[in-house]
Amino acid sequence: MSSRAEGRERHRTAARGGVAVGLVCTVVLAGAGYVAWELRGIVATRADGDPARGVYQQDPERADRTAAAVLDGIVREEAEPPTDGKVFAGSGAVDWRSGGWKPSDPLEARPAPAEPAIGALFSPGGDGDPDHHCSGVVVHSPGGDLVATAAHCVHAGGFRTNLAFAPGYRDGVAPYGVWVPTRIDVDPRWTADQDPDHDIAFLRLRRPGYPGQRLEDVTGAMTIAFGTELPAPARLVGYPNSSEQPLDCRTTALPAGPTQLRLDCADVPNGTSGGPVLTDGHTLIGVIGGRDGGGDDETSYSVRFGDAARALHERSIRP
Repeated sequence: MSSRAEGRERHRTAARGGVAVGLVCTVVLAGAGYVAWELRGIVATRADGDPARGVYQQDPERADRTAAAVLDGIVREEAEPPTDGKVFAGSGAVDWRSGGWKPSDPLEARPAPAEPAIGALFSPGGDGDPDHHCSGVVVHSPGGDLVATAAHCVHAGGFRTNLAFAPGYRDGVAPYGVWVPTRIDVDPRWTADQDPDHDIAFLRLRRPGYPGQRLEDVTGAMTIAFGTELPAPARLVGYPNSSEQPLDCRTTALPAGPTQLRLDCADVPNGTSGGPVLTDGHTLIGVIGGRDGGGDDETSYSVRFGDAARALHERSIRP
């Protein structure tokens, strides 16, 4: 359950204090920590990890199998990224303060070129999701291996054990490779009760078959900012789960209470959860998610990056 619509339903269910209809535990492998859940007849694999800390250390062999599954008929890698500047060129490198930035008119998301540091999250297997179910963004870090996304993209009833990230993805091509988690960090308040004020996650990634290669060296990275003054010009980017290219929208990030960002822009559909909210063209101030599982047909939300997000980020980059 990782789309905006599913996120909204999940939070409504949690607010009622109920349990999602049809959710039945069918298999528990205690030694490996894996749980297979049946949701309306669909099987998805999860791991408990360390919910008290909000940490999951991914099993390397399991991660390698996930990468192989993505590359087995879902995505193909290319030996070298395209260099024609047309398909995979970034669209966000604009000097916003010099007048180069203007809001979308009308305020509607539209297809956009793929960008190296922004990609699609895949979860191959029988969990009922489309091939790519969420979005993510590479964030600068000492290890050069960090991606930010929404917590609901990686943890729902447990940590997803079948995640892979394809930066710069477009039309079935992963020009910068397929990357898998070594570790996932979320706030314990998310693992406890899916608190929408903590709907952010950080993933540390590696590329199977390329030991020592660093994600950030291949794709570049966005910087991350905390406590950004609002309102602020903002661009949101994400991969609809029904499309093979990203979309974006330029709007204004507004405060939605002390803990959330509001971004008015129509036609930001399922699959864009976890996509970046950027200001100054390259500074990450949010990820699509948070209130109502990320929003509705007219408005998107994000956790407001404050002290809690800063603490989670600092924890995620420690060795």
